[in-house]
Amino acid sequence: MENTLIQPLIAALISSLIAIRAYRRKSLDLSGALAGFVVMTIHIAFGYRYGAMLLVFFYTSSKLTKVGEEKKRRVDADFKEGGQRNWIQVLFNSGIATVLVVVMWILTGWQDKCLDSKESTLITSLIGGIIGHYSCCNGDTWSSELGILSDAQPRLITTFKPVRRGTNGGVTLAGLLAAAAAGSVMGLTFVVFGFFTTKCTYDVALKQLLVIPLSALAGLCGSLIDSLLGATLQFSGFCTVRNKVVGKPGPTVKKISGVSILDNNGVNLVSILLTAVLTSIACRSIF
Repeated sequence: MENTLIQPLIAALISSLIAIRAYRRKSLDLSGALAGFVVMTIHIAFGYRYGAMLLVFFYTSSKLTKVGEEKKRRVDADFKEGGQRNWIQVLFNSGIATVLVVVMWILTGWQDKCLDSKESTLITSLIGGIIGHYSCCNGDTWSSELGILSDAQPRLITTFKPVRRGTNGGVTLAGLLAAAAAGSVMGLTFVVFGFFTTKCTYDVALKQLLVIPLSALAGLCGSLIDSLLGATLQFSGFCTVRNKVVGKPGPTVKKISGVSILDNNGVNLVSILLTAVLTSIACRSIF
């Protein structure tokens, strides 16, 4: 009964403070701040550990978005001051995990669970999906935000030919390493908070450490899937007027790769979904 009152109130308070701060710092626009408040409140209210994963993703991504802004402004045709995100981007990057968190709450209440297929294959699969979701999101963001700043020439993932910076599907070694690092950060967050929020046997608790390398692989895998989709199902072209890579065809645009089937949000959603499913399956097998 205590959790029913206190945890949602704490969640609403923390979420409102973060949403207001993000709006003032232009990390989110008004619609993004409102959507972020709802999503954060659900995560924190239904599980502190999942709230922590969301907040680590949001905080690190927001910080990295602002790194090298001048260089990104010159390269990115859709550059926004502070990397300002709207409600669509918030939901596309957290919607699947939010649904999984709600399902977890329905099945377990406010009791946080360890990854343990012997106790429950379903719960282990759901947790694996949440881990995969945020490992992919964080991996893709770190890869994009740091990869574009790399001095190395990006190469199209489908042909390995050199392409301009900002081309969908262009990868660099620095970007891929950043994706793996970002995934491991999510895994570390999951494990560290789990020490305080879960109760399981010593053997099961020790095995949770495998989440860290698994999350690193999920971050890398998510980034590769995102790049593959971006190179094939998302248009990239060079605009001779703006002197930038753009995501829509036009009379002054020379095609680089891809076709106009998915936009950036669509690519993110599909890559998140696939990574969540793969990580869920991996967790069932490992744990």
